[in-house]
Amino acid sequence: MDENFKFEITHIDKNSGARTGKFYTPHGVIETPIYMPVGTQATVKSLSSRDLKEIEAQIILSNTYHLYLRPTSELIKRAGGLHKFMNWDRPILTDSGGFQVFSLSKMRKITNDGVEFRSHLNGDKHLMSPEKCIEVQNNLGSDIVMQLDVCTEYGTSYKDSKRAMEITSDWLKRCYDAQKNPKQMLFPIVQGNVFCDLREESLNRAKSYVKCGIAIGGLSVGEPKEKMYEVLDFLKPKWENISPRYLMGVGSPDCLIEGVLRGVDMFDCVLATRIARNGTAFTHKGKVVIKNAKYKEDFSPLDDECDCECCKHYTRAYLRHLFNTGEILGARLVSLHNLRFLISLMKDIRQSINEDRFLEFREEFYKKYKD
Repeated sequence: MDENFKFEITHIDKNSGARTGKFYTPHGVIETPIYMPVGTQATVKSLSSRDLKEIEAQIILSNTYHLYLRPTSELIKRAGGLHKFMNWDRPILTDSGGFQVFSLSKMRKITNDGVEFRSHLNGDKHLMSPEKCIEVQNNLGSDIVMQLDVCTEYGTSYKDSKRAMEITSDWLKRCYDAQKNPKQMLFPIVQGNVFCDLREESLNRAKSYVKCGIAIGGLSVGEPKEKMYEVLDFLKPKWENISPRYLMGVGSPDCLIEGVLRGVDMFDCVLATRIARNGTAFTHKGKVVIKNAKYKEDFSPLDDECDCECCKHYTRAYLRHLFNTGEILGARLVSLHNLRFLISLMKDIRQSINEDRFLEFREEFYKKYKD
């Protein structure tokens, strides 16, 4: 491991095998397992850095693809790096942009050199090579950087999934060779779609490049949750213990719990804030669609078990009013709540693991939570 990074396991639940840990980075220690709010364009939509600290966010994620296009990584570098640019002094992880390029399937072409794509903003043509991907993330100055990878959707053939996995593996070596900043940790990405033999091959190819962290990509892209859990179950006994494991793009409450059970330490997803902007909230009793008419005269908190600003000071009736009148405060308050809900959930998970009662916690959560 690099001297700027260290991961230590602090406890393993004797009944489930789930674990807690501490991940040391140049911008602070992350207690795992952890959920990371997503600030795609150097902002978690509608929330300030103070808001994020008040809900106890330990680390946030930003996106290389979007920041490369605007305001450009060179501008952010001149601003002193992403931490100073967005006024966030805790750890940052930058996604390589592989998933965003994957979503531009009609506007991109994958070659051995990298990904040729057209900007979704103005149609300009770009080439994102593994070396360019690392250069951009070096400019951003994030603590954790991701390799450029090829993500495939559920239903992709075995042949095409294998090819994508092989390209990802080839690009990993090039990313590893290009990454020279000792204050940034490169995470390899395990690909292979839902094919377990490809996942194992990808993991084996990646192991020699793992210094302090590894990621699982290409899940939660259309496959049933049971299929995702099958892949995680297959991988669980094959991990090296001393390294944080990051499941990319997964963030519903049930998937966080099931991921931790299967050995995952880090999660991120835009789901919490995306559904919040549409008026849907996570609560301890399940999802609440606050725009529904039944909440018109409901003067109770959104979630009476939550300690966030939204739940302490505002009612469901008020939130419904905000959404039905198009007031932006509604989206802000529910975004704040949803993130606090997931961060608190992970905090409770860590406590239950440390007390060897994670399986009991999981059972109790599902008794109340109705998706």
